Amino acid sequence: MSELRANRVAEQMKKELGDILTMKLKDPRIGFVTVTDVEVTGDLQQATIYISVLGSEKEKQDTLLGLTKAKGFIRSEIGKRIRLRKTPELLFEFDEAYEYGNRIETILRDLNK
Repeated sequence: MSELRANRVAEQMKKELGDILTMKLKDPRIGFVTVTDVEVTGDLQQATIYISVLGSEKEKQDTLLGLTKAKGFIRSEIGKRIRLRKTPELLFEFDEAYEYGNRIETILRDLNK
């Protein structure tokens, strides 16, 4: 039962984060960010937010730094939008799945040549 609720909270957080990151944050360090996934623990205490950022490695690191600095603001905005007793602690991580998939696709393309 708690896993189902955690999944529902994660999906709602993903939807709200997309809106918060595009509309509310004004930090110039934060580039073009896409929230690819959100994983919430069963007790709803922590949420890992997987992001994908377009740009160079420096732009990616700057974006991660900006999001980490804005963590408190983002958490309070989520708390206002989603009715929970306690808003989960946020942890931002890069989603490496897309880069990994692109690398495999490039290797397969090179093998076919």
